[in-house]
Amino acid sequence: MSDDTPSPTPPFDDELRETVELMSKVVARTSDRVDAQTKVLKDLDGTLAEVRSATFLAAEQTDPKRYGELVGATIDGKINDNLVRMGQMCVDLLQASNRARDVLAKAEEDKSIALRQLWEREKLLDQWKSRWPLFGLAALFLTLAMTVTLPWLLATNKYTCQLMVGYTWTMTTTGTTICVRYNE
Repeated sequence: MSDDTPSPTPPFDDELRETVELMSKVVARTSDRVDAQTKVLKDLDGTLAEVRSATFLAAEQTDPKRYGELVGATIDGKINDNLVRMGQMCVDLLQASNRARDVLAKAEEDKSIALRQLWEREKLLDQWKSRWPLFGLAALFLTLAMTVTLPWLLATNKYTCQLMVGYTWTMTTTGTTICVRYNE
């Protein structure tokens, strides 16, 4: 080998350097792409976790058994309150009905007593009405009797004779005392 010939080393170094540079660029680009893909994969992994979570929640919310239990518990709570109120209302209505029945029974009894008392008063009034003619006849008889006997009764007593205007108590020639009126 002679000295004139160029040595194969220098071009090989240049090629090698170019290849290494090119490879380092490729590795750098690949690294950037891997980093970008890693970021995308992390984002995708987070999104997938959210999707999985949403899927489980959706499956849980659309589970007919669980949904039925929730609806049943809600309805039971609402209906139970209404049923308790309605039950209390029924008890109150029954008590009011019993009180009304008792009041009506008492009113019927009072009415019966009042009608009986009215009937007894009417019966007594009818008895009195049947006796009125007798009372009238007795009053007439008493009036007639008093018309005749009252002046005689008044005239037989000195004090009652003095009460009558114009009469005087005097003694007769036979010795009897009488009540007389002198006409002038």
